[in-house]
Amino acid sequence: MGMLSVEQVVTQLRDELGRVGVTLPSLRVDPVSAASEVPCPLVDLGRCNVDTAMRLVAALHEARR
Repeated sequence: MGMLSVEQVVTQLRDELGRVGVTLPSLRVDPVSAASEVPCPLVDLGRCNVDTAMRLVAALHEARR
């Protein structure tokens, strides 16, 4: 995988999480970090409910197998 923009990374993360049944509604590029003088953009995973957190736990557990 070559050099990707932060927006492309967020899109790929959203797509891959969706494939395992996880939706992080607040997933986005952090606008403050992307707009700083020395850009070092961060991916804001945001907040999620307990059901989504448990889906993420299950997906990560399965990925370790």
